[in-house]
Amino acid sequence: MLSSQIAAKHLNDKCAVVALDDGGVMIGAQIASELKCVMMLLQTAEINLPLEPDPIAGITSGGSMAYNQRYSQGELDEMVGEYYGLIEQEKLTSMHDLNHLLGKGGVMNKDLLMGHHVILVSDGLKSALPLDLSVEFLKPLTIESIIVATPLASVTAVDRMHIVADEIYCLSVLEDYIDTDHYYDKHDVPDHDSVIRIIEQIVSKWQ
Repeated sequence: MLSSQIAAKHLNDKCAVVALDDGGVMIGAQIASELKCVMMLLQTAEINLPLEPDPIAGITSGGSMAYNQRYSQGELDEMVGEYYGLIEQEKLTSMHDLNHLLGKGGVMNKDLLMGHHVILVSDGLKSALPLDLSVEFLKPLTIESIIVATPLASVTAVDRMHIVADEIYCLSVLEDYIDTDHYYDKHDVPDHDSVIRIIEQIVSKWQ
């Protein structure tokens, strides 16, 4: 459904699909096949603090960082002041882990995004943090537009989409978002290595 909706407007445009998670790769693969475009995966990690139910921030494999908009600026300032050392250590650990994953296969090539409509895809967005991370990652690049595509999203995530995206394709908006897996009958996302192979096959086909 998502690929058909996006193809109706962008079939002949220069597009690139950027999956925000492994589940997003499975959905993004359908969109990339429909549009005959490349696809890649933006590797990210959450930065968590003790006793906090939500991550304070996230970081990408390229070092771009975004704070969680669920917290007010005052709350963020207080937590950063109290846990600065821990946050910096978490950033270093996350970057190490992300670069280790990247070593298993090149899944992100910024050159393939330049001058393209970039379609950010997830299998479900409970929070806006993945969107903010991807926008931070894309800031240095000259692109045509940011398009968000997801089957499911919380009200908070959709509110953020209206700020950061040029186009939104969301099949269902959920007021009380439980967990992404909760809304799928089958939990059949392949292991990470298989996901990387799916991306590489699409890139080699349409690059």
